[in-house]
Amino acid sequence: MEVNLKPTSDYKQLSLEDTFKLLEATENGLTGVEVNDRLNKFGYNKTEEKKKNPIVQFVSRFWGPMPWLLEFAMILSFFLSHEVEGIIIFALLVINAIIGFMHTRGSQKAVELLKQRLAIEAKVLRNGEWSLIESSEVVPGDIIVVKLGDIIPADAKILSGELSIDESALTGESLPVESKSSDVVYSGSVVRQGEARCMVINTGANTYFGRTAELVKIAKPKSHQEEIMMAIVKYMMYLGIAAAIVVSAYALIIHDSVLLILTFTVIFLMGAVPVALPAVMTIVQAVTGIKLAEEGVLVTRLDSIEDAASISILCLDKTGTITQNKLSVVDSVPFPGFSKENVASYAKLASRAEGMDLIDTAIIEYANNKGVNHAADKQIEYTPFNPAIRRTEAIIESGDIKYRVVKGAAQVIIPMCKNVDKTLMDLANKSIHEFSQKGYRTIAVAKSKDGKLDDLILAGLLPLADPPRPDSKTMIEEAKKLGVKSIMLTGDNISIAKEIAQQVGLGNNIIKLKDIEGLTPEEQIKVVNGISGIAEIYPEDKYKIVKLLQSEGFLVGMTGDGVNDAPALKQAEMGIAVSNATDVAKASASVVLTESGVSEIVEGIKRSRETYQRMLTWVINKITKVIQVVGVLTIGFFMTRQMVLSLLGMSLLVFANDFVTMSLATDNVKHTDDPNKWDIKNITFASLVIGVLLVIQGIIAIIIGRDYFHMNLKMLQTFMMLTLVFTSQFRVLIVRERKYFWESFPGKALMASTTISILLFGLLVFYGIFVSPLTLTQVLVSLVFSALFTFAIDIPKYLAFRRFGL
Repeated sequence: MEVNLKPTSDYKQLSLEDTFKLLEATENGLTGVEVNDRLNKFGYNKTEEKKKNPIVQFVSRFWGPMPWLLEFAMILSFFLSHEVEGIIIFALLVINAIIGFMHTRGSQKAVELLKQRLAIEAKVLRNGEWSLIESSEVVPGDIIVVKLGDIIPADAKILSGELSIDESALTGESLPVESKSSDVVYSGSVVRQGEARCMVINTGANTYFGRTAELVKIAKPKSHQEEIMMAIVKYMMYLGIAAAIVVSAYALIIHDSVLLILTFTVIFLMGAVPVALPAVMTIVQAVTGIKLAEEGVLVTRLDSIEDAASISILCLDKTGTITQNKLSVVDSVPFPGFSKENVASYAKLASRAEGMDLIDTAIIEYANNKGVNHAADKQIEYTPFNPAIRRTEAIIESGDIKYRVVKGAAQVIIPMCKNVDKTLMDLANKSIHEFSQKGYRTIAVAKSKDGKLDDLILAGLLPLADPPRPDSKTMIEEAKKLGVKSIMLTGDNISIAKEIAQQVGLGNNIIKLKDIEGLTPEEQIKVVNGISGIAEIYPEDKYKIVKLLQSEGFLVGMTGDGVNDAPALKQAEMGIAVSNATDVAKASASVVLTESGVSEIVEGIKRSRETYQRMLTWVINKITKVIQVVGVLTIGFFMTRQMVLSLLGMSLLVFANDFVTMSLATDNVKHTDDPNKWDIKNITFASLVIGVLLVIQGIIAIIIGRDYFHMNLKMLQTFMMLTLVFTSQFRVLIVRERKYFWESFPGKALMASTTISILLFGLLVFYGIFVSPLTLTQVLVSLVFSALFTFAIDIPKYLAFRRFGL
């Protein structure tokens, strides 16, 4: 047997006879042997995802440039018999590994949910007999039966029967699709009406649904957080290594011991490596995530909080995001002899709520909102929608009189009516044309004369649409104020797209995807930058558009609700699933809205920019500290020919600076009105200005300790450690504010941690715990000197921040 599959779309043009030949199948179904052969060849009807060993994932946290540097420093510490310092470094490594591991587990949730979605039963004809099997065992060529309420288990071609299919989760199209013999139906869509016998044409990853799963597996946004961390490590290590080489060369010239040189190397490594940066970033993001959760925004991928600050383009899926993914009657258009209320009443009488038909539900809701009252009319007979006749109808009893009401496609109902002359036909066609220009679907409503069930009279028309969410327009306007451009993406036709875009304030500059196909990426970007939406696209196109924008350096937000949005949601830096999204969309997204509406999207962007400001403070503080410490240690060695900071002192300084400043997670900050971008080069130059001034401060502190207080080496090392600790606390208070430090008050947690650190280290040094003790006067001199000098450099800090655009 040599069965070769084609893409699902190719089967649309094939006749049933050619499809049977291609798949080497018959109407009597496959045999057991054929099924086994096809399972071996095509695999099971499910998506495959390689599972990662959690132990391997955790251990990998100790592998990489930053862990290597710390591990080297730890080994050197033990080698030099500095066990306490070695244990401290080990603790830092483990803390970072645990935090990173906890927040990255489960990154493949989307594919797992896709696999669960496929785990349904299917009624299959095999060996001439019908049986229920797991949908995962369905193979190309199988004959299946689907009916009302069933989820289509695989892509299939209808052999007989007619179906009304809900494909909204796949295509984003709100209206049901009518399918008949020889049409193709897709895996994951839901049967709303009818029953049909079908032949399976594609399974697993080859289906429309499975291709979405494959895209979700492939989709992965570039980790901007990782890029930032590595850039910081690179800059800091360049400085640390250069200083270590200079000091080591000088130490060898003056014949210092190798052990001293190795100790210096460890101190430089601890001072240069941003030990707690991964942990701090995670904590800051987690705190923001908790705040967003309280506002109805659930963050499932923490680094997306930081990325959202830089988003400049927001791609909005139309159906279910901009709109409600809920059919609604826009208006009623009565014809002569009838009123708007009559049209709504007759349409409601031709509907039934129990069937949960989307159109019936919309009509009943519209009539109820209009206050339509037909208590005297009783529905005594009802014929539900049938794709063959494309209408619903009912026999109504009103007192002693019976009459018939009918509603359905205008092109079906109008020819059935006896009162339609040329004038009425022109009037109806004009209305239908106007509605189609707006992208509305038109339903015609007719009623028979009293007592006559066959003489139908055209009563009026009902245009149906998927209306925008009440807050969509406001959200788009607010995003624009924040410098974020909104682009609508939809699989609907361009008329519907233009109408919705105008209603929500996007304008009507909408194009079809085919308008940019064949252009170079540069030309495509140029076109996309000038439009407000793209219509008539497929799921993989949304994913490609997000990738295209990212390839040009844009950070992209993407909103959606359906399976068709899942790949783009996962690929975007900030994928946002609305509250009524499918499980797959929610699992793929990095942010899930837990309440109806989309206004929280803007709140999420604002919060993310606040997070950016907190992280920017931490990064500036860290870079400045490294410049200060490396500079002071290097110059101090040339001045004293000794280490002016002990290895234990550096370990304590790391805790004081890196971990106490975790309180920045709740600091008071203001968001910017424009997207934020990490410019490590400018951040470094701005930090260099502060760092150089603090190096001067450190040199003065050495002179004070050595020449004024006449301290021995141990006391000088304690004095320098204390001065650097005090400075680190005051430094945070000036770099947290982009203007002058007094223009905003620090958060309570930051003030508390700063106060506690100053008191704790002051007492630790005064009582000589772990270190050589200092007098109260020496402690106070260190405190006052650090405060005065640090706050004095706030003016050059402000000028540097303004010069480098911070």
